[in-house]
Amino acid sequence: MRKTLSVADRANVQPFAVMDILQRVAQLRATGRDIISLCAGEPSGGAPTAVSARAAAIHGSGMPLTYTPPLGTLELREAIAGHYKRWYGIDVPARNVAVTTGSSGAFMLLFLAAFNPGDKVALARPGYPAYKNILKALGIDVIELDAGPDSHFQPTPELLDAAVEEHGPLAGLVLASPANPTGTMVSREELTGLSMWCGDNGVRLISDEIYHGITYPVSGSPDPKGICAWELERTGAVISSFSKYWGMTGWRLGWALVPDDLVQAVDALAGNVALCPPAPAQLAALGAFSEESYAEADAAVADFSRTRDFLLEKVADLGWVDVAPADGAFYLYANLGPALASFADSREYCAALLESEGVALVPGGDFDGVGGFATVRVSFAAGYDAVREAIARIERFQRHGRG
Repeated sequence: MRKTLSVADRANVQPFAVMDILQRVAQLRATGRDIISLCAGEPSGGAPTAVSARAAAIHGSGMPLTYTPPLGTLELREAIAGHYKRWYGIDVPARNVAVTTGSSGAFMLLFLAAFNPGDKVALARPGYPAYKNILKALGIDVIELDAGPDSHFQPTPELLDAAVEEHGPLAGLVLASPANPTGTMVSREELTGLSMWCGDNGVRLISDEIYHGITYPVSGSPDPKGICAWELERTGAVISSFSKYWGMTGWRLGWALVPDDLVQAVDALAGNVALCPPAPAQLAALGAFSEESYAEADAAVADFSRTRDFLLEKVADLGWVDVAPADGAFYLYANLGPALASFADSREYCAALLESEGVALVPGGDFDGVGGFATVRVSFAAGYDAVREAIARIERFQRHGRG
């Protein structure tokens, strides 16, 4: 008699609700419906012209696209190091740069290299669900910090002290600034405090900085692009990507700044897990560091800023509350407030809105399994015109209830 096969316990992670929504968006569009999707964190403009031109030349040349070193080509690693000199004024050795298959590949490699099964790693709630799901799949205990409006939706030393008192010593802290879904950022003073806390407590800081450059600083801000954790200390790791600021989501190319003690481990893991990052994307991505590409990306950020200003002006009309300030990235995260009165939760609200008015939002349960069922995330990466029309439809929907 054959034994029954089973799925590994580590695979028991929560799927993204947004994937169900995107599938329904595709179904409705296939029937001819005009759907505005404010779900994906995906800039609508795509890659810079110089990147696309390099890709076309590469594929048109017939050159063989072979494996690269596991941590990427030296030329691209040096270019990324130069980017840190340009934006932050810091010197980063190319040997500490690991090019990865998207930022997701960087998280996997660093979590594998830095943490053992059973270690405790803290992160903010609400937060990007893949952090938690990858860590859990690797057998790492996730300690969620209840980071609401009072803490700017970000971790604080006080929240970390409370977590240690309740759960015992931590091995790591995942910090995102700007954060998904809230768009909030930590100040230089706050990052310094968190960095010092990690150093004093033997905690590895993993700093997610993939939205750097998509920021909305007040005039005269000393850190217009964001604060790199390696400006302060280098025992932690930094993760970034070509996906957001440069709009290169489907190119699947990210990177990590890897501390000296993890370089060898990350290199060995990378060679076994993925062999190397995508070779054509690496060759094309060199064009992202041209003056023209920086200018194109900054122009896209200016459009995000305009759209963000419009959204923040409309929040009062919508009746949404506890709105995260969206210091960076291209998200608005809010509690639906009175608009939720006719619905069981935000998932039901979002489903009804999609069917009635053809607007797709992400319910907050993906980001916060405790308090997120009254919240939504709006991605304004779709652009000003799409967001303006979507808000008009949402206002109409809320006036007429379930439509």
